[in-house]
Amino acid sequence: MVDDEILLSIGNYMLSGWTSLRCTRGIERFPSDFELGMTELFPGQANDVVVQPGDECLLAIGGDPVVVGYVDRVVPSISANMHEIRVAGRGKCQDLLDCAAEWPNGQISNCTALDIASKLAVPYNITVDCDVTGLPIIPQQNIMLGETAYEIIERSARFNALLVYEDRYGHLRLARATQTDVMASGVQEGINMESASVERSMDQRYSEIVAVMIGTNNLLDLNAVNAPAFTATDPNVTRHRRRIIISEAGELGWEIGKQRAVWEVARRLGRSEVVRLFVDNWRDVEGNLWEPNKLIDVLIPSLKVAGDQGGTVPKRYLISEVTYHLGLEGTHAELTLMAPEAFMPQPVLIQRQFADVIGTVPQQ
Repeated sequence: MVDDEILLSIGNYMLSGWTSLRCTRGIERFPSDFELGMTELFPGQANDVVVQPGDECLLAIGGDPVVVGYVDRVVPSISANMHEIRVAGRGKCQDLLDCAAEWPNGQISNCTALDIASKLAVPYNITVDCDVTGLPIIPQQNIMLGETAYEIIERSARFNALLVYEDRYGHLRLARATQTDVMASGVQEGINMESASVERSMDQRYSEIVAVMIGTNNLLDLNAVNAPAFTATDPNVTRHRRRIIISEAGELGWEIGKQRAVWEVARRLGRSEVVRLFVDNWRDVEGNLWEPNKLIDVLIPSLKVAGDQGGTVPKRYLISEVTYHLGLEGTHAELTLMAPEAFMPQPVLIQRQFADVIGTVPQQ
């Protein structure tokens, strides 16, 4: 049994005894963030908390780091019956989100998305990790006055279908949705699930998404000149709904522009079924914390969340976001799950969501 003591390390101090926690990490959340609370068990306890806004910190659960970053706010409060203190903070990557991009002359040339992220991260002392190889060279990336580093990094990563998020060590992570890393256990109705909801939607899906190729030198790619627009379709949207996007590929070639359109359809399809559930602990059966960008098997027959019509086979999802909770009600984890296909760069086959009609694979 893992002792899930919550520790906040500030310099040489290790602060424990927290009575509430909300810590959220995700592959579409940048950066990770947390909020801790402590209510006095005896007079003067809250006054002993040595923490100031701006302090570098490490939040750990049972010895496992979950957020490495900085304290943003310290909020003490007092009433006739109690003295309480709340501490809120975010991961180190907050500086990339909040602060201006810095680069001489405001132009980065002939670099990959990884190179661009690494260069913009240097002034803020952020480490960048990426396990995707073969990234294309971006001929030119201009930095507009007032843009943050994250805005440029996210834009550069988008056409490569790269996720941009923060890992548990405060590093910037460029990655794709995992196809192999599976949690040691899943979630099943009547076993370890406390509550669940499924949001199935159609309002953000389109019958066709048209990607338009706009570049300064399209003559290098005659495909872009002859057919400067590509349409990817979602056959399960039965009425006419068109959306036009400008492909970020630019001079990188029309094949990447086409991939951008197909990915847009797949991502919207994947996000049209979102499963949110509460489980009764922070870890799987092998003691691993629930982790973003991990696969998990889920079986909730009452909500038609299953891999077969009989409701006996689990369905595999990707953990998009996880929130660790501690409060008066005890210890819980809130998981947000989506279909893995929502984040794949080149969807070959997209499973139909509940209530979708039988259709074909989007054009590629």
